[in-house]
Amino acid sequence: MNVRKDQHFLIDKDAVKRIVEIVPVDNRRVLEIGPGDGILTEKLLNEGAKVTAIEIDGFLVEKLKLRFSDEIKQKKLTIIHSNAVKAEYPELDLIISNLPYSISSLVIFRLLFSEFNAAVLMVQKEFAEKMVAFTGTRDCGRLSVMVQTFANVHKCFDLPPESFLPKPRVNSSVVRITPRYPLFGINDRRVYENLVRALFMHRRKTVKNCLRGAQWLKGWDILVDSLPGEILKSRPEELYLEDFAMMSNVLSG
Repeated sequence: MNVRKDQHFLIDKDAVKRIVEIVPVDNRRVLEIGPGDGILTEKLLNEGAKVTAIEIDGFLVEKLKLRFSDEIKQKKLTIIHSNAVKAEYPELDLIISNLPYSISSLVIFRLLFSEFNAAVLMVQKEFAEKMVAFTGTRDCGRLSVMVQTFANVHKCFDLPPESFLPKPRVNSSVVRITPRYPLFGINDRRVYENLVRALFMHRRKTVKNCLRGAQWLKGWDILVDSLPGEILKSRPEELYLEDFAMMSNVLSG
């Protein structure tokens, strides 16, 4: 089997069972991104979920249509042949997916601005560890800040390369993401997103130098003038969610 569109197919049936048991799926509208050959799709359908699957690979789309022709006729399954980064998402309750590694961050950043109840996602282990890294520590990055600002995130379990075909060169992790309101008030989510991105573009620089290097960020000069020296001298990884919220609100007025 060749790697198609950066996808490593999950073959561990016990792992599939554990994934589907993380959140109740019966009678829920579930979005699956990158269904591959349908092992997770089948389990979701058997547990009573109504599934929309987005698959970019036309060959796999045809295989899925043949395998699940009855479920498609019964309107239990909808298959969309599209790029999940650009496709319009349907109304949904849950996202449960073995995400292709190369689009994990793009999908998760998009989900943070979508409406859903919970997501259960398979990602690279290193990527999962970045998601759960504590703010104010060296491991914290843009992904950590954005996910933890708008959601609770929990690493559920790890899987070895042997759980996939073809075997990836890295271990994988399953994470659960549950949206929530930010702990600290944020006036404008897009301004917040742009600020976090600007700061972590040069994460080893001080906040002051990061902002000076991000003159595309509207109000950067006003923000520099208003921040206390302690924050200006800090690196982005040393800040806390409260600090990011405060700076974002200065930018958004």
